[in-house]
Amino acid sequence: MSTDSVGAGEGSVRTGRRTVRIHRPQKVLFPAADSGPGRGTDLTKADLVEHYRSVARYMLPELKGRPLMLERYPDGLGGPRFMQKNIPGSYPDWARQAEMAKKGGTVTHPVCDDAATLVFLADQATITFHRWLSPADRPDFPDRLVFDLDPAEDDFEPVRAAALLLRELLDELSLPATAMTTGSKGLHVTVRLDRRTAFDDVRAFAMDVARVLAARDPDRLTTEQRTDARAGRLYLDVQRNAYAQTAVAPYSVRPENGAPVATPISWDQLKDPAVTARRWTVTNVLDQARTRPWSDIPARGRALGPARRRLEALR
Repeated sequence: MSTDSVGAGEGSVRTGRRTVRIHRPQKVLFPAADSGPGRGTDLTKADLVEHYRSVARYMLPELKGRPLMLERYPDGLGGPRFMQKNIPGSYPDWARQAEMAKKGGTVTHPVCDDAATLVFLADQATITFHRWLSPADRPDFPDRLVFDLDPAEDDFEPVRAAALLLRELLDELSLPATAMTTGSKGLHVTVRLDRRTAFDDVRAFAMDVARVLAARDPDRLTTEQRTDARAGRLYLDVQRNAYAQTAVAPYSVRPENGAPVATPISWDQLKDPAVTARRWTVTNVLDQARTRPWSDIPARGRALGPARRRLEALR
């Protein structure tokens, strides 16, 4: 990041054909933690901007064309949090936006198609990017199906076991899937879809898969939405599979000490006991991104019709 003539409190980043102004680059967003991955190190807005600039080539394909919800912390983790959907009037005219229907009106969401927009939103202290599971052009038809594996405690071992069991089931259904640490406690397992099935049917299918999986290991897995009914079991959450619902985007930073990152991983990596939900942070995730852990997953989405028939045969 370069400091320009506007003042010592500002800088700029060149991304493609654009130069994006960075305000208060030395503002501390993540104060040094007493322990853990961020121990002894303050992380500034400049660090956040550099993270998103460096992972842009890997992150942008996962954001392109999708309405976003931004999780912003203008004063750092110790200040207020803003969950922003509607873009402000100061939004640059070169950054894409999408007007999406909601009950009683519309919401104009930011859309991030290029590195300049990614850097601009990081300058707005956007720590976490939450993306729709459908692109804006056909928002009722998702191209992603997400299983959110939510452990009862901050313990990754039940997550690892559930994810590997879920992958076995999805393999039986001929549905290739990817795994991503959330940077918090759990893991997202995602299936790419062909955009021919509406959200209601996608969510119903996901719930049926979750029920079959829970029946295979009822002592450790559950589909119960009520926390008090889970009895310490890992929750197989499929509720994100709905219109206007979001999931954390790959390579997003999470608002936790040490700035952990939601990180794509390979299935072989998941078997490694050293891999946990917060294994990667802004300081080391770029090397992981360069391995392209999802490169063996077909880019073309799958139809759910054949998978439904296979699932019925298993029930």
